[in-house]
Amino acid sequence: MSELLVSLVVFLSVFTQSLTGFGSALVAMAFLPSMLGIQVATPLVALMGLTIEISLLLRYHSAFRIQAVWRLVAASVVGIPVGLLVLRKVDEKVVLAVLGGVLVAYSLYALLNLRLPQMKHPAWAYGSGFLAGMLGGAYNTSGPPVVIYGDSQRWEPAEFKSNLQGFFFATSLFVIAGHVISRNLTSEVWHSYLWALPAILLGILAGIRLDSKLDPALFRRLVLVLLVIMGARMLLFS
Repeated sequence: MSELLVSLVVFLSVFTQSLTGFGSALVAMAFLPSMLGIQVATPLVALMGLTIEISLLLRYHSAFRIQAVWRLVAASVVGIPVGLLVLRKVDEKVVLAVLGGVLVAYSLYALLNLRLPQMKHPAWAYGSGFLAGMLGGAYNTSGPPVVIYGDSQRWEPAEFKSNLQGFFFATSLFVIAGHVISRNLTSEVWHSYLWALPAILLGILAGIRLDSKLDPALFRRLVLVLLVIMGARMLLFS
């Protein structure tokens, strides 16, 4: 029963990113830590993310601009080891509380449709990338800082999706390398990944098929409301 629930969460999280371009880790990390434990959920979601990103980057590769994301990637490489250290050294309850705060803060930001001014100075890219790397290393939630930064750049929808996948793909490689070095990719993690693989593939295919049929904005708002609820739950009960 628990493995079926994990597969359902995996499908929903992958479907979310396949449809909207981001959000798989936010959805997965809202549920999986309480189901599998943070030490299994974090590397598992990293493996899931790499699988999704390869698929979506191939789909949107024509709109990808390396010059738009290289500073983000460079800074994230510095932040990832910091996040991995946090994961190993900080109490799980603290980790879950911080993750809950990130979920609530980002989801409310997105739901309120806040629009930031254009962040032209390179320091914004480096700062966003470092914070994204730290969150990615610790909780696999590198998305919020980069999504907010991308939103401030006024990227077109296809460019937005493609640039995000390029960033996520690059950082996922470093995050997974960090998990290998830290010996976090245990047999339990690989077992969970193989069990979840059919749900991952189905989520990718469903998102691609429904991309032009389902209103992504409406679906994203429903997901964000759910993330606010889950983040609040983590804050209250961690």
